[in-house]
Amino acid sequence: MLKTGKQHTESLRDGRQIFIDGAEVNDPTEHPAFRNAVASVANLYDFQSSQENRDLMTFEIEGSGGERANRIWQLPKSHADLVERRKALEAWTELHGGFLGRAPDHVASCIAGMYMGLETFEAYDKDRAGALVDYYRYARDNELYLTYVIINPQADRSKGANEQQDPFLTAGVVDQDSEGLTIRGAKMLATGGILANEVFVTCIQPLKEGEEPYAISFTIPMNAKGLKILSRTSYEASAKSVFDNPLASRFDENDAVLYFDDVKVPWERVFVNQDTAMCSKQFHATPAHVYQNYQAQIRLMVKMRFLLGIARKTAETNGVIGFPQVRETLGQLASQCAMVDALVHAMEVKGRHHGEYFIPDGHTLYAAQVLTQQLYGTVNTTLRDLAGGGMIMLPSSIADFANPEVREMIGKTQQSPTTTSEGRVKFFKLAWDAVGSEFASRHSQYEMFYAGATFVTKGHAFRTFDWDRCTGLVDRMLDSYGLEDELAKFSTAAE
Repeated sequence: MLKTGKQHTESLRDGRQIFIDGAEVNDPTEHPAFRNAVASVANLYDFQSSQENRDLMTFEIEGSGGERANRIWQLPKSHADLVERRKALEAWTELHGGFLGRAPDHVASCIAGMYMGLETFEAYDKDRAGALVDYYRYARDNELYLTYVIINPQADRSKGANEQQDPFLTAGVVDQDSEGLTIRGAKMLATGGILANEVFVTCIQPLKEGEEPYAISFTIPMNAKGLKILSRTSYEASAKSVFDNPLASRFDENDAVLYFDDVKVPWERVFVNQDTAMCSKQFHATPAHVYQNYQAQIRLMVKMRFLLGIARKTAETNGVIGFPQVRETLGQLASQCAMVDALVHAMEVKGRHHGEYFIPDGHTLYAAQVLTQQLYGTVNTTLRDLAGGGMIMLPSSIADFANPEVREMIGKTQQSPTTTSEGRVKFFKLAWDAVGSEFASRHSQYEMFYAGATFVTKGHAFRTFDWDRCTGLVDRMLDSYGLEDELAKFSTAAE
């Protein structure tokens, strides 16, 4: 049986320690800061478990005798397999418009990518490789929703993790014994952690000699003893209603800092132990980094379509769809949306085999990350420009519609050639929540940095580009003529 929304919701009532607004949360599924987001994730599982979506959303586990799993765990062996998986990820993303940046398909893609590069782990440590194999299968078969924390607290960025005033500001190994590791310190950013079952803990930032205690890779349940979840402010809790904040009220995945208060991690959950080189290799010597960020670009592709829908409906709602300058703007947006779509498809078409598995093209992925980091803010600004004051001059809240006198005035002042006054307000409330609210501002920041700072993504694009092919073209042209030959021709012509 595939996991249902009810089952996932129940799995979050596990005694995890969540702190928000100075208090501990007893049950995140009922708390006003998280309950609607929990319901949104539950909707994903209900969608994938329905009989009508079985073929779209699941695949048959090889050698299982017919058992099926969500395609987020699929290990494609051909271009066709990769495309089928992408269609499932697209369908899931459409349920939240791309606003759940760390939905269950993201970290699942990372773990699956690590598994596809199992030979790298086997060369490092066969026991750690065995732990990875077992965990991949466990997470797949139990349909775990994973988040991850792979960044160290900022603190003094001019110093390494081992040079901070507190050596255990950053989560690291404080002890190890026959049972496993003991971890102390903090990691960020557990986006979606409150909604997830388990967390993958490691470091994607380069580590140097002396930082070995922080060069770790493991998974633990979100209710592990000693794990503290420190939530940021909740946009869901501040939303007055779904009508007023249709996105923030339902899709606030909530970022969190995780603090490890001497958390015990058993060896069967440890994939890398205090090895700086392997900490990097788990991402870049395996398909993991490409596979997880390919998922992120699929999500962004769907999100771009959502934003383009807002752009078109803005023009129609305001009656300016026929203006040449508006069509020009929409044409520019359409071209940008098509570029993201084309890059996702190009990653697949230009994909290659890593052993028996078929993975997306790395350079096309990194090129897409560089370009979309720049693009997202541009698109948001364009949408605001199209809307003008329409996103701002709206009724204060749904309560205004409960007052007959105010509702009558709304009918007179909120007019549109394509919809009712209520329809106009409803649409522009959604548009503002997508591009202008505090929730939207967080998404702008997220799209800028979820893949790393721009110098990081540009560095990936630099290292994976086929420079030899390009410089080879230049060298071929340079080799097609020479100074002495040209001088000889010049001398002959002068005679």
